[in-house]
Amino acid sequence: MQEGKLFNGKELVQLKNFLEFMGLNYDEGIEHSVCLFNDDSEIIATGSVDQNVLKCIAIHPDYQGQGLAGTLVSELIQYQYEHGRTHILLYTKPINEVMFSDLGFYTIIKTSTVLFMENKVRGFTSWQKSLTEETPVYALNSKADIGCIVANCNPFTLGHRYLIEESLKQCDYLHLFVLSDKRSFYPPDLRYQMVKAGVLDLPRVILHKTSDYIVSAATFPTYFMKEKSVARKANCELDLELFGRLIAPRLFIRKRFVGTEPTCKVTAFYNQSMKTLLPDFGIDVIEIERKQAAGTVISASIVRDCIKAGNYEAVRSLIPENVLNYVLMKGGGSMYESQKTGSLKKIFGPYINSSISSEDSSKEKSEKEQALFEMVDDYIEQA
Repeated sequence: MQEGKLFNGKELVQLKNFLEFMGLNYDEGIEHSVCLFNDDSEIIATGSVDQNVLKCIAIHPDYQGQGLAGTLVSELIQYQYEHGRTHILLYTKPINEVMFSDLGFYTIIKTSTVLFMENKVRGFTSWQKSLTEETPVYALNSKADIGCIVANCNPFTLGHRYLIEESLKQCDYLHLFVLSDKRSFYPPDLRYQMVKAGVLDLPRVILHKTSDYIVSAATFPTYFMKEKSVARKANCELDLELFGRLIAPRLFIRKRFVGTEPTCKVTAFYNQSMKTLLPDFGIDVIEIERKQAAGTVISASIVRDCIKAGNYEAVRSLIPENVLNYVLMKGGGSMYESQKTGSLKKIFGPYINSSISSEDSSKEKSEKEQALFEMVDDYIEQA
């Protein structure tokens, strides 16, 4: 028998017990699981999905060699395709490399404990190539002092800008990786546009998207759970080994800059892990004291709280001026719709001339407000 869903109650306990028996832990980020049962309703095989990642795949020793892995993977891939995900990643135990290679997966990196694979034959290598294509030729120099920052920028703040400026003082060129993961208040393409606008006047900054290969659901699954307080451990070893072994050498990166982290335990653990692991790959980890405003460190979470509360004056004091338009107009779902016409006119006065009148009918006001949103949208896309 076969069943696919998000398990709970007794079924979840049964699934967790089976995974524990197989030497695996149930990951809190799982959104969908498939289980195969024997005639006694005992789990004999299982696999799960977290974003575009296949994980927690296990087959009972008594049932191995019967093609159950293919059945599981087929069901999980079908689920991914139904949700519009065509780039599928998988991590499992290294002993399973041949089995999953036969099922159409290709190895990205293999450590002593983890095998990281994808369903595109040249997915990672194509992304690596894009990094060098985005990099000016004079920065692809083994003798240059090359640094990097990896940041979510959710949204881009004056704190990010300060970290970048201080980092540039300590290197010739700075690669800035903007996370591509979608589990954020702002969508990845918008965050990238924010950063692009925020560093426009800094010619030694080289901007990249991380795709699925840096701090993603695959490489660092607990990072984006930190706000939900379900992350028990920062599982970042795979992320850092992939970066240190295969990403940094391609760009001659020898320094990774981070801001100090006084509040978030997950990020603090990640910073400490960087200090422990990255020097083995010839990368120095340099912490920079975070910029403060009114005696408090500037953080993206504070900005998001101000936006949700409608405190736009506070937002203005924490965001670069040329990024403000992006931050206020596009956000986590309902924020866009909740913006009031009066606030928009105040914020975008230099760019928009709205003709909404108190004498307009409700329909006319609605139509004009919609036109106003569209005008602002067009401005942002062209900015």
